[in-house]
Amino acid sequence: MTNISEFRGKTRDELKDKALELKKELFNLRFQVATGELTNTSRFSTVRRDIARVKTAMNEPEGMVIKAKKDKTAAKPVKVKAAKPAKEAKEPKAKKAATKKKASGE
Repeated sequence: MTNISEFRGKTRDELKDKALELKKELFNLRFQVATGELTNTSRFSTVRRDIARVKTAMNEPEGMVIKAKKDKTAAKPVKVKAAKPAKEAKEPKAKKAATKKKASGE
């Protein structure tokens, strides 16, 4: 697996050649999958990602400065919602008990 930074320093013709080479390798990997000869199945997805990296590098304008990604280990800011006040416990209604007493004749 290669990083996109390795492709950014190459010319457009070199990138086209690399893309063609990777597409041929992907073609051969498909045949190996079909015949059951492929032992390293992760190579299939690695080659697909490398093709995408080459195409990305080809579509970037020349001289474009790419900012480095931020450190992933840094803590991300999190929005904190204000806490809602706790609800008071409701007392059971006395109506039900009073109506039952009346109905029973007490």
